[in-house]
Amino acid sequence: MSKKPAMQQFDTILQMMAALPDEQAAIDHFTAIRWRNGAFCPHCQSAKVYHFSDQRTHKCGDCRKRFSIKVGTIFEDSKIPLRSWMLAIWLITSHKKGIASTQLAKDIGVTQKTAWFMTHRLRYAIKTQSFNRPLDGEVEADETFIGGKEKNKHAWQRTGGKQGGKGKVAVLGMLERGGELRTGVTPNLSARNIQTVIRDNVKTGAAVMTDEHGAFVGLQGDYNHHRVNHTAGEYVRHYVLHTNGIESVWALFKRQIVGTHHFLSPKHLNAYLGEMTWRFNLRSISEGDRVNALLAQTAGRLTYKMLKA
Repeated sequence: MSKKPAMQQFDTILQMMAALPDEQAAIDHFTAIRWRNGAFCPHCQSAKVYHFSDQRTHKCGDCRKRFSIKVGTIFEDSKIPLRSWMLAIWLITSHKKGIASTQLAKDIGVTQKTAWFMTHRLRYAIKTQSFNRPLDGEVEADETFIGGKEKNKHAWQRTGGKQGGKGKVAVLGMLERGGELRTGVTPNLSARNIQTVIRDNVKTGAAVMTDEHGAFVGLQGDYNHHRVNHTAGEYVRHYVLHTNGIESVWALFKRQIVGTHHFLSPKHLNAYLGEMTWRFNLRSISEGDRVNALLAQTAGRLTYKMLKA
């Protein structure tokens, strides 16, 4: 019986590289995280697992299949070393505005296409970890539109007009003050859509702060609803009524688009929102702990065919 691998702790990228000096150390670290509650077979979930002397191959005592620790995770069938994957995880979890696939490709020595697929695999892992606790206390809700300015588009791409965010994608965010964030694309900004999402994510009776958008009319009763009138030049009332927190989140996300990615397709917008939201919700823990937190939720596969479909 081989010695059980130990999970490493680190606070800087240099400490991580020192703690994981080679590929076997990276495999051992991931094994310690994935099998923290005991080894199991990724095919049949059996706990009867045999370990080979190469420290990389295992065999199930029930279904008799051989596997590595990467099987059943986003790393399955990847030729990229786990040590390089962990560098990618550090970069995407520690940079407040994420990292572009072009930059990641240069940093870890892969092609841009490979780096793009890697970042989407990591976003897929992030998506599998949902934040399910209802928001409570004081919650700010705000809508915004994501999309380029008409004047910056090619003539054939312009849709004309700006009213109602024409040609852009509507998104909604809810932020518990001092707590967690929820974001997502919404089909439109109708009262039914917006209020359904709020009721799914915010505990009844909470104080909800919004702007004067008509989609929020009707929340009073289920919530202690307060509205700040931006149209009239009002942004803060009595130091409490405002939506500055969630508006700051949108400002951060839009800077991520403009400064890092430059363009996001509507198809993948939810994945990028999920990445930003996950990073925001784990903002109080250390850089190394965020790396380990993402490693702990890498179960599931995303193939290139699935991503491009």
